[in-house]
Amino acid sequence: MVADNGSAFDAVEEGPEGSDAPAESPKGTADQALEHPSVTVLSDHFGEAVLHHEVQCDDQHVVFIEPSRNTELLGWLQADPDQAYDLLVDVTAVDYGKGRPIQVVYQLWSVTHRRALRIKCELGVEALTIESVAPIWNSANWLEREVYDLFGVEFTGHPDLRRIMMPEDWRGHPLQRDYAIDTSHHPWR
Repeated sequence: MVADNGSAFDAVEEGPEGSDAPAESPKGTADQALEHPSVTVLSDHFGEAVLHHEVQCDDQHVVFIEPSRNTELLGWLQADPDQAYDLLVDVTAVDYGKGRPIQVVYQLWSVTHRRALRIKCELGVEALTIESVAPIWNSANWLEREVYDLFGVEFTGHPDLRRIMMPEDWRGHPLQRDYAIDTSHHPWR
């Protein structure tokens, strides 16, 4: 607590106050964390196209799928009434560098069933092409353009795949880990 004549910095210097309240229990048990109705049905329905499943941060379900079947699986997750992932929250990508695959990440939300699901497709750095999901969720249009611009992933069947953030004459894709910055054309060099 800050004394009447003190400042907030006094509280920082004193450090945190202890609490007699019991620590908050973790969310669910380990068995509950592994259960997700969509993951089970998705695996049963699509078999080998579902590569593996992870639970991250205790409750975030991530399903890795075969990239060549992304629109088939994602379209089914959107259209099937028992799944009803009607909201595409985000499309992004992750590049861990050193020649490892770039991951295209789809963050889904079912308004009806009030649950989230994250889908990932790993693309080899020599083959950064995947089918567009803009025909399934129109919100993917600009999200895929951003991933194309910053990571170099090409979305086949996209209605207007062009740069969205970088200038049209920009060379390369700045969020790729192996992106070499060319400063030779800058006036301060």
